[in-house]
Amino acid sequence: MALKYQGNVSEFIIQGLSDSPSLQLPLFVLFLIIYLFIITGNLTIFFSILFNSNLHTPICLAQLYIYISLACSEYILLTAMSYDRYVAICDPLHYIHRMSNKHCSWLISATYCVGFFASVGHVVLLHKLSYCNSHIIDHFFCDLIPLLKLSCSDTFNVEILTYVFGTLLAGNSFLLTLISYIYIISTILKIQSTHGRQKAFSTCASHLTCVIILYMTLFCLYMKPTTSYSLDRDKFFSLLYIVLVPLLNPLIYTLKNKEFLIAFNKLRCRVKFSLFPVKIIH
Repeated sequence: MALKYQGNVSEFIIQGLSDSPSLQLPLFVLFLIIYLFIITGNLTIFFSILFNSNLHTPICLAQLYIYISLACSEYILLTAMSYDRYVAICDPLHYIHRMSNKHCSWLISATYCVGFFASVGHVVLLHKLSYCNSHIIDHFFCDLIPLLKLSCSDTFNVEILTYVFGTLLAGNSFLLTLISYIYIISTILKIQSTHGRQKAFSTCASHLTCVIILYMTLFCLYMKPTTSYSLDRDKFFSLLYIVLVPLLNPLIYTLKNKEFLIAFNKLRCRVKFSLFPVKIIH
């Protein structure tokens, strides 16, 4: 019979797969064998591929599809995050209702669905091209423009799709983000206290920095004809996108979160105490 608690419950106990003591040990052994089999199988595949050069065949187009899909999803996700900040600053009384778990789940699902479906057209058109100029991509990952430079076919359709795709997806995302920040900045400027303005702006500064870097690299890399492609310049912008943006992610998702900072300080004190325990001298 389950116990009934009075008041608010703050802790939970996981009962497990079965509450029968006679089944606990057999189930533990069964699932232990299954997990060991999974680990052994994956390690076997990993080392087989590692030491067999015949299996080191790059799937160029699959990597590009994943890259474009995740990039598109990130732009839409940043737009959703700008809406989150808009609601938090401009309409805080309705934040819980407008950004409920149901709405957040819908936004995240729609973000990745749009991203992974929107990049199918690029892969289909790239697969139809002929690549006879070279088999070496002069880049540190399989990007769209360096791949088009290797094609000896007409790349007009791919370029048109890139411009249309960039205008519809990235352009609309940028426009919605811009509108959100126009309202956010106008609301912040109406706050009378300096401390309140600084606190409101600090919640948006890191996200706004990430948005500027992402859209700057997008327009500099892809919203131009392939004839104006510059290897060194585009590598630099790609490096900004791949290295600098992930570097800013902790500032966006964690270091601006008070609850995370409290948990991090507790963890730091616990680690410090375990490494340098205080000795009591009698």
